[in-house]
Amino acid sequence: MLIDHLVYAAPDLDTAVAGIEARFGVRAAGGGQHLGQGTHNRLLALGPRTYLEIVAPDPRQPEPASPRPYGVDGVREPGLVGWALQTDDIERVADLGGVIDGQRLTVDGQLLRWRLTANALTAGVVPFFISWGDTPSPALSAPAGLTLESVRVEHPDPRGFAGRLRELGADVDVRTGPAPALVATISGPNGRHDLR
Repeated sequence: MLIDHLVYAAPDLDTAVAGIEARFGVRAAGGGQHLGQGTHNRLLALGPRTYLEIVAPDPRQPEPASPRPYGVDGVREPGLVGWALQTDDIERVADLGGVIDGQRLTVDGQLLRWRLTANALTAGVVPFFISWGDTPSPALSAPAGLTLESVRVEHPDPRGFAGRLRELGADVDVRTGPAPALVATISGPNGRHDLR
């Protein structure tokens, strides 16, 4: 299992970037706009092939025809809302709502394309899968300095949910919690902290 990225959604991108920098000691950069989806993002590398995506509504885009991905429309406080696992065979996991195409216009005008399972649109504690094809992982160009130490899921039914994750090949710690939640332990210049 290779975690491709974690999704941290916020109502305002600049505020979220500043908050993550204050907490962990590295400033997110890069990213760009998800044209037609009404979101924009900034990135931080968490390892050689893993990154943190900070995503928020993009005030420079018109309201999208469909809800923004990752439940961004309803986000009032920033937090981890989803996670992606890398796959070279996206069709193998197409039962997670089908496979859709994604794209992002980078800040330097390059159009990146990828394929992902449709459960990415709602995100949550069930991971979605992503295949970058010939596109290099965004982790390679995102600001470095942070390391993803671990990911865990909190769930009211940890035993049952752990079985679901194992079926998907997502081998992470599942603990009892009052509501489903993702928790990532990340280390960096400002020490080691949990991000929820």
